[in-house]
Amino acid sequence: MIDPASHPRLARFAAMMSKETRQILRDPSTFLIAFLLPVMLLFLMGYGVNLDATSTRVGMAVEDDSGEASSLAGAYASSRYFDVVETGPLQRLRKSLVSDDIRAIIVIPQDFGRDVAAGGGEVRVITDGSLPNTASFVAGQAEGVRATWAAQRASDRGMAADPPIDLLSRFWFNPELASRNFLVPGSIAIVMTMIGSLLTALVVAREWERGTLEALMATPIGMGEFLLTKVIPYFALGIVSMALCTLLAIFVFGVPFRGSVFALFLIASVYLVPALGQGLLISSALKNQFVASQVALLTAFLPTMLLSGFVFEIASMPKPIQALTYIVPARYLIPQIQTVFIAGDDWGLFLPDMAILLAFGAVLFGLCLRFTRRRIA
Repeated sequence: MIDPASHPRLARFAAMMSKETRQILRDPSTFLIAFLLPVMLLFLMGYGVNLDATSTRVGMAVEDDSGEASSLAGAYASSRYFDVVETGPLQRLRKSLVSDDIRAIIVIPQDFGRDVAAGGGEVRVITDGSLPNTASFVAGQAEGVRATWAAQRASDRGMAADPPIDLLSRFWFNPELASRNFLVPGSIAIVMTMIGSLLTALVVAREWERGTLEALMATPIGMGEFLLTKVIPYFALGIVSMALCTLLAIFVFGVPFRGSVFALFLIASVYLVPALGQGLLISSALKNQFVASQVALLTAFLPTMLLSGFVFEIASMPKPIQALTYIVPARYLIPQIQTVFIAGDDWGLFLPDMAILLAFGAVLFGLCLRFTRRRIA
């Protein structure tokens, strides 16, 4: 028990911390955002979103009755990249493509066997151009199956394959090419942004709305103490939520964890500094919780989803948008978390990004402290 007479500042700080902690415990929306929504997000990313280019639904039109055409059709049917759900004439398959029952049509044309015997042979692939990524995957995989079939056929007949090169692919860190292994760790960054920015964006605005901030003005508490009592409970909440998400990622979704727990907690702690600073700055600048939540959504949550490299690769963005991503803190978090999970500790990558995040945090907390002094003092 702290003696207020002997340690007035410490006692005041402890009382403010106790008040803020009780406020969090009494607020059901805090637990909704900190624990229920993260679990829902992880299950959505782990089970609902699948970017793996396997088992694409296709239709097959075999217009040639030669043995070569039948053999190639069997190669497509047995490929792990395709799920041949429909066969028949091209005209009927076109209707299935338009109705989205299939994603592509593989056409083995007439005289395919004769063309193969003459040293040629072509296969047509009709895809849905409204889904450009899927269309590119299907076209490349269809050609890969055809090339593998042609090489195997040449080998069985004792002929030299053209070209005589055996290409062996090796995928580091994620050999199964499972999208879950980078989507689930990346979603932890979204969870930490929700807690760090969205929740703290409401704390000072809530004091304004409830009229309790005027009472705090009459106390001798400093603005630094005031901001710390708002930040520390949400920092702890963010760490607990991150730990929960990590356990779910490893034991429920089977994501490999090759790094250290120390590195993960250090990375998360460093990221929470700018996230909490941004939320607190928004909260200090605005007196309305609804407006503060909308501003936090636009300036923190959406950039984390769209401009951090989590959903869209930054290198594929236009140059002006790539430049904009440098001011998005999550850009420096997501590669670190994904590296800890699927590759291991790489301090050469971690330390520069941590330094940038701490610089963001210093700027945001400096602005927050200055702005709060100007508005409250």
